[in-house]
Amino acid sequence: MSENKTKPTQANVANYFAGIKDDIRRKDCETLARLMTKVTKEKPRMWGTSIVGFGSHRYKYESGREGETCLVGFSSRKSDISIYGLRSARDHAALLSQLGKHKTGKGCLYIRTMSDVDPKVLERLIAGSVAEKRI
Repeated sequence: MSENKTKPTQANVANYFAGIKDDIRRKDCETLARLMTKVTKEKPRMWGTSIVGFGSHRYKYESGREGETCLVGFSSRKSDISIYGLRSARDHAALLSQLGKHKTGKGCLYIRTMSDVDPKVLERLIAGSVAEKRI
């Protein structure tokens, strides 16, 4: 089986934030990091070169493939902030309907800015997902 490419690294999270040129995006990522730290009780850590992750989670697919990833995390991308690991919350669909302006992909939630979403709903999504993975 192939090994995961995205692993925890020793890269500095503050340096990652400092490299985000857009002031609003950088502040949004810092806000999101504080929120995820509050919910997970974990310090942010770089996973690969561009994902700020919190905690870790072992997974196993029906195919037998298994690995480790962050409980939740995010990455500043070209047009959006990609947020990872939120699909596990039991009330995921209901919370997404209350979240505000966002898009979803196969495993990600995409937001343009933090001001587009309700931070309390986002916090509930994070908390619900983390709780399910820590069972």
